[in-house]
Amino acid sequence: MNLLEVENLCIWDAGTNETIVHNSSFHVKQGSCLAIVGESGSGKSVTCRSLMRLNKAWIRQSGDIRFKGEDVNLLSAKEMRKKRGKELCMIMQNGMRAFDPSCVVGVHCKETLGAHFDWSKSEMEAKMKRAMESVMLKDPISLLNKYPHQMSGGMLQRMMIALALVFTPDLIIADEPTTALDTISQYEVIEQLLLLRENMGTSMIFISHDLGVVRKIADDVLVMKDGEIIERGPINMVFTEAQHEYTQYLVSTRRALSHHFKKLIGEEL
Repeated sequence: MNLLEVENLCIWDAGTNETIVHNSSFHVKQGSCLAIVGESGSGKSVTCRSLMRLNKAWIRQSGDIRFKGEDVNLLSAKEMRKKRGKELCMIMQNGMRAFDPSCVVGVHCKETLGAHFDWSKSEMEAKMKRAMESVMLKDPISLLNKYPHQMSGGMLQRMMIALALVFTPDLIIADEPTTALDTISQYEVIEQLLLLRENMGTSMIFISHDLGVVRKIADDVLVMKDGEIIERGPINMVFTEAQHEYTQYLVSTRRALSHHFKKLIGEEL
């Protein structure tokens, strides 16, 4: 069963009339993870923001985006806000931009949850505390009283994952969630996303340019270039039997980097 079905998605800049994404069609199966890979400017992030209807006002879109059988393009702004978070949750690549810098993160979390659930303040705090502990955030009550700038990028990413755990959404869109993190934090965030999938059975769209991470987390993959999907299929097939020369280049580059790194580590030892 497909949780999300996208058909003939076109995205363009109304000011310049430039087409950003050309007639994209894809689907996400219930409980699966679809990765979208490609270089910067290929259309990955703008595609996923279109699913959430979060692009800037001058970025227009057409086509069908059916989520649980309902076309989100036909929903009012109020109806769409109700779906964001509770049913469709987005983990952004920059945690600092995801939280209101003028208030402590606990206030942001409570306001976000309060828009969807009729919970008391103590209930929200208890649920956030449990979720934060499950993503290895120590002393959660203290963290809830910190401002975003007082927390590291990795901690803010895990805060977004903790919020997703409380919401238990049907679909999580992770937009390059490890790009701004150091290697250790990247590993920890990916592990938490894997656990989230395992424990909740949540469907996921994972956007990245890191093929190593994609291979670890995704079931299927789309490769985008210049606003078009140029290759798609199960992750292992795309990695071993890539048909398009651009995909072959991405895979070969990843292998060369991995081989070089292993060689350096071997020499160090």
